[in-house]
Amino acid sequence: MAERAARRCCLGWDFSTQQVKVVAVDAELSVFYEDSVQFDRDLVEFGTQGGVHVHKDGLTVTSPVLMWVQALDIILEKMKASGFDFSQVLALSGAGQQHGSVYWKTGASQVLTSLSPGLPLREQLQACFSISNCPVWMDSSTAAQCRQLEAAVGGAQALSRLTGSRAYERFTGNQIAKIYQQNPEAYSHTERISLVSSFAASLFLGSYSPVDYSDGSGMNLLQIQDKVWSQACLGACAPRLEEKLGRPVPSCSVVGPISSYFVQRYGFPPGCKVVAFTGDNPASLAGMRLEEGDIAVSLGTSDTLFLWLQEPTPALEGHIFCNPVDPQHYMALLCFKNGSLMREKIRDESASGSWSEFSKALQSTEMGNGGNLGFYFDVMEITPEIIGRHRFSAENREVSAFPREVEIRALIEGQFMAKKIHAEALGYRVMPKTKILATGGASHNRDILQVLADVFGAPVYIIDTANSACVGSAYRAFHGLAAGTDMPFAEIVKLAPDPRLVATPTPGASQVYEALLQRYAMLEQRILSQTRGPPE
Repeated sequence: MAERAARRCCLGWDFSTQQVKVVAVDAELSVFYEDSVQFDRDLVEFGTQGGVHVHKDGLTVTSPVLMWVQALDIILEKMKASGFDFSQVLALSGAGQQHGSVYWKTGASQVLTSLSPGLPLREQLQACFSISNCPVWMDSSTAAQCRQLEAAVGGAQALSRLTGSRAYERFTGNQIAKIYQQNPEAYSHTERISLVSSFAASLFLGSYSPVDYSDGSGMNLLQIQDKVWSQACLGACAPRLEEKLGRPVPSCSVVGPISSYFVQRYGFPPGCKVVAFTGDNPASLAGMRLEEGDIAVSLGTSDTLFLWLQEPTPALEGHIFCNPVDPQHYMALLCFKNGSLMREKIRDESASGSWSEFSKALQSTEMGNGGNLGFYFDVMEITPEIIGRHRFSAENREVSAFPREVEIRALIEGQFMAKKIHAEALGYRVMPKTKILATGGASHNRDILQVLADVFGAPVYIIDTANSACVGSAYRAFHGLAAGTDMPFAEIVKLAPDPRLVATPTPGASQVYEALLQRYAMLEQRILSQTRGPPE
C-alpha cells in the first residue's frame, strides 16, 4: 500500500452501455488500478439486459438513470475498500456512451450543490430526474422527428453540413424532440438536459457540467464549424432548449474542482480538477493516441473507422465530430455493419471454416485479384445502403460466383476499398506520416492486415485498446491539467506504450489499387442506382 499511496495519478471513467469502469494512470502513463461495475450482474434490481430495457415496440431503448448513479456509488466504495488513495488524484475525466441523454428536474441543481457526505448519491438524487428511463444510442423510435429536423434546415445534406451528420434516430436532438412532443409535462419540468458524459461529470462537480464540443457533435444540434448551438436545429426540436443545454465548451476544458462531497466522503484533494467528459468514441481516439492523418480501424462484428481530419467534408454517410484533443481539427466516424460476421461466413463457405486456410488463400492470390471485385452485404449495409452479394469480373460484368481463393480476396479487398473510398468522401487523405491502428478480432490475422496496408498505402500497427475509452479519459485528464500551456496532446502522451508495427505496404501496391478503387466506387454507384432506382 505504501507504494500505491505515493502514486500521483489521474482517473479515467467510462459510463458505457453495460458497465461503469475506472482506471488510474500514473505520471509515467502506466495503468496501475482498474475496476468495473456490470449493470446486469451487479445491479440486478434494475432488470436490464445488456444494460438496457428494450420496450414492447422494439424501437424504444432506455436505461434507468439511477442505475448509473448507483454504479458510481458502488465502484467508489470498492476503491475505498481496496485501500485506493484518493488523495493522490490530480484530475479526472471520463467518457459516456454517445447520444444518451439525462433530464434533470427543476430544483435538482440545489440538491447537487448541497450533497451530504454521509449518504450515497443514489439516496440523495432519486427525486432529481424528470425522466427516469433515459433514451440511449440503441433507440430507433424517432424517425418522424428526424424527418422534421431535416425539413426544418433544408434537407439531409444541409443538416450534415451544419452539424456533421444527417438526422439519426439515436441522436440527442431528435430524442429531445420526441420527449417534448410526447411528454410535454416532463419536458417543462426539466431544468437541464445532459448527455451521459456531461451527466457523469456533473456528479463529480456537484453542479451542471457543460457539454463538450466533441460529444456535442453527436446531437444534430451543434454547428461543428462555429462550435455553437444551431438556432435552427434547436427551434425545430423543442422550445427553450438552449437554456436547458447550457453553453458547450472545448473538450480539454477544466470545468471545475471536484465537489466537496467527494473530498469529505472519499478523501479526494480539494484541488482535484474535473476535465470535461466526452463521448466514448472520441475518448477512444484519445486512448489510441491518433494524430493528424492517422486512422483507426476496429475490425469487430461490425467495422468502425475513426479518422483524424483537418478539413472535413460532411456527407450523407458517416459522422464528423469536433476533435477531442485538438480544437482546431475534427474526427470522423464511419460504421460498416458487415464486418467480422461476413468474414466468418466466407471463411466457413470458402475455407472450410479455417482461418489458416483463409490466410493461405490471401497469400496465394495476387494484389488486385486479377481485376475481380466483390461486394458482400448479407445484412443491409450502413455505408452505403446496399444488401446482397455482387461479384464483377475484370470487364465489369456481374458474375454469379468466384473460385474460392478469389472469393476470399475479393471480400477482404472490397471491405478495405469501401473504407478508403468513404473515408476520402469525408475529407480524409493518406499522408506520408499516416499510421493505421488496427484493433478488434480480425486484427490478429496478419494476412488480412497486409491487405489493409496495401489498399491504404500506409503501415499498419496494432495496439492494446481493451480500455481505450477509459485510458483515453485519463490521458485527457492529464491534458486538461496542462490546458492553457498550449501543450499538444501528443506531447502529454509520449510516454505511453508504442503500438507494434505489423504490416507495411507491398512495393507497387499503390499503382495496383489506384485504378481498382475508381472501379470499385463506380460499381458501388451502379449497384446503388439499381437498388434505389433512378434519382428523383
